Amino acid sequence: MWAAKVTSQSDVIRKPLHCDAGSGLMFNFSGKVQVGEQILPRGVILLPVSNVTQHITFGADTRLAGVRFHPAIGFGLLGSHVEKHQRLEESEDNQFHLYSLFHSLDKEPSVKGQIALLNKWAKTYLDLSVVLPHSLDNALESIRQGHPVGDLSTVATLSQRQIERLFKLWLGMTPKAYQRLIRVKHVIDYLKHNSGANLADVAVQFGFSDQAHMTREFSAIARTTPGKL
Repeated sequence: MWAAKVTSQSDVIRKPLHCDAGSGLMFNFSGKVQVGEQILPRGVILLPVSNVTQHITFGADTRLAGVRFHPAIGFGLLGSHVEKHQRLEESEDNQFHLYSLFHSLDKEPSVKGQIALLNKWAKTYLDLSVVLPHSLDNALESIRQGHPVGDLSTVATLSQRQIERLFKLWLGMTPKAYQRLIRVKHVIDYLKHNSGANLADVAVQFGFSDQAHMTREFSAIARTTPGKL
């Protein structure tokens, strides 16, 4: 759960959205919000699963709130993927009462109050205890722990082909693609707290064959290099 405001005196703010195979919901109340070349309208925005880093730009007087879903949770709850940031029409808001939440959030002046409203809504409408198939949950955790993709059939008790289909349906990507995203994201998080780390050592620590391999993966996925974080 998150909420944010940009004051009228602020300059335009631009931030990277590093991909982690997650999706989510954004409530856009006011101000100019742009992801890449796409300007987002006011309303409830469905967030896609992205396999490359994008940049989000906030103008003055922007007010936002949102919910971030861990990988596959969004599909488990909503039953579909979106290809890009997409406004949910009020006529399609039949199950989760998102526009009722949107209007309540819009009237709430404080970020703390918005977070409380989001938590109350989630406890009412989101049952995360039965969202993911057990085999998929095990496979995702195995990859997050750094285990080889080739070992997934053991932890998920499914054939490799069944695992591939499961990932494609629930995440919109292969297990190998998910592994690549997570590996890069882990390095990004690590370097944020260890900016002086030796990059050759970091590459080995996180399972890359060498520093050049890590740099290539960063260029493809994070659209930058480890040294520029």
